[in-house]
Amino acid sequence: MPPPKKLDLLPDDLRRWLAEELSDRGFADIVEVTEALNFRLEESGQELRIGKSAVGDFSKALKDQREAFEFADLVLSDLDVEKEGDLHRALMQMIATSAIHMMRNVREEDGHLDPKDLMSLGRMLKDLMSSSGIREKLLADERARIEKKAREARDAEIAEALDGASKEAGLSAEMSANLRRNVLGLRS
Repeated sequence: MPPPKKLDLLPDDLRRWLAEELSDRGFADIVEVTEALNFRLEESGQELRIGKSAVGDFSKALKDQREAFEFADLVLSDLDVEKEGDLHRALMQMIATSAIHMMRNVREEDGHLDPKDLMSLGRMLKDLMSSSGIREKLLADERARIEKKAREARDAEIAEALDGASKEAGLSAEMSANLRRNVLGLRS
């Protein structure tokens, strides 16, 4: 098993500081942020030193994550339940594409797949599949609610028309209620 990445060994407070610092600088100034991080590590008595490529990779991951959240927020804010299903399918295709690229890189490079990457991809697929089931249930519930509302509106119209016709015909309230119950299946 490969040794952990140096960024994984950072204390939580320094990892949060690094994320905030990169975000504040627009995910740029990698060299300066790396120097500041190593200075903080030295001040806290840590013998760990982080390279600029590791900070650059971390910055790219944070930027990608931020863009993904912004994209999802923008797209989902304008979608109804039906259109959200299209987005869900697109996300599944993106994840499948990422999985294929990951496998191709493993095959072409050193033949080694980082277990953490594999676990993350598996978790992402599992969560997406789970959300698919939840989305389908929400969609079915929404359709049922709309159908019920339409049925209730139709029943109210029929009942109103029946009441008007019963009064015009001179039927008693008892006969009108009987007609609703037996002929139309409406409650009185």
